[in-house]
Amino acid sequence: MSAPTIRELALGQRPGWANEMAAMLEAYREAGGNPDALQLPEVATLVVSANEVLAAHEIPGVHFEAESLEHGVKANIAVEPGAKIERPVHLCFGVIPAEGLQEIMAEYDIGAGAQVEFLAHCSFPNAVKVQHVMEACIRIGEGASLTYTEAHYHGPTGGVEVRPHAGVRVADGGRFITTFSLTRGRVGLMDLDYVVSVGADALAELTTKVYGTSDDKITVREVVRLNGARARGLTKTRVAVRDEAVSQVYTTAEGNAPGARGHMSCTEIVRDRAEARNTPLVIVRDDQAQVTHEAAIGTVNRKELESLLARGLDEDEAVDLIIRGMLR
Repeated sequence: MSAPTIRELALGQRPGWANEMAAMLEAYREAGGNPDALQLPEVATLVVSANEVLAAHEIPGVHFEAESLEHGVKANIAVEPGAKIERPVHLCFGVIPAEGLQEIMAEYDIGAGAQVEFLAHCSFPNAVKVQHVMEACIRIGEGASLTYTEAHYHGPTGGVEVRPHAGVRVADGGRFITTFSLTRGRVGLMDLDYVVSVGADALAELTTKVYGTSDDKITVREVVRLNGARARGLTKTRVAVRDEAVSQVYTTAEGNAPGARGHMSCTEIVRDRAEARNTPLVIVRDDQAQVTHEAAIGTVNRKELESLLARGLDEDEAVDLIIRGMLR
């Protein structure tokens, strides 16, 4: 028997639960999610507000173990070997008050041969002084596939410090495809750090999209280690900074086995007094491996800008439209 749905959970909950859940569903919407999907009985759902698990709805093949900590939640998320999960698993993390610390300690176990997609939304709509720390360990079994899409919304003030860190191991023949997006609201301070080890005939693709304004500070660190024969890896980083925002991107790709193929692609747009830095590192330890990189830092395309200005947009509107087009 599956765990109760969110609607079923509403019965017998503590006073104030419904209001907090409603606030989290609205925060989920602001982060780009669909709150209705969280309430479908055929969709696996985990909802965490600050250090409280508001809902954990399992379906066949997907299991949650979650417990409250002093400042966050420890969660174990497992997908059974061979399970083919038709609908995305929805994860919702957030802090509703203006101040707070949320620490998420998460372990993901994707069984051999399983196929699953996760949609994670992190929302801090009222943040003035909020810290969100994510320490994740992700294990993808042999021949398994995990697609993980994470979208953030930080509110308008820039009062968020977010530190998503993950160690990922992709077993032979596995696939790991992830997209991290922080393009709604202010960034605040962001420090993303992913280290991915890729086995034989396995694949890892990492896409990061961030839009910084005002005095936002953005740091992206991504390491892809192609440890197995014929392993493949790709990092795609798209960052735009305006005003006085600062971005630093550090990407590393290691070709450590015969037939390994890796590529790093970084595009950054700089406007006003902002600053963007890119530091790629290529390491090859096998003469049959190949790793490449490309980086471009500059302003928006002048012809595109002039075309939009000719259609009646002012320069700020036109630049914003071009940047969001790149991030999409």
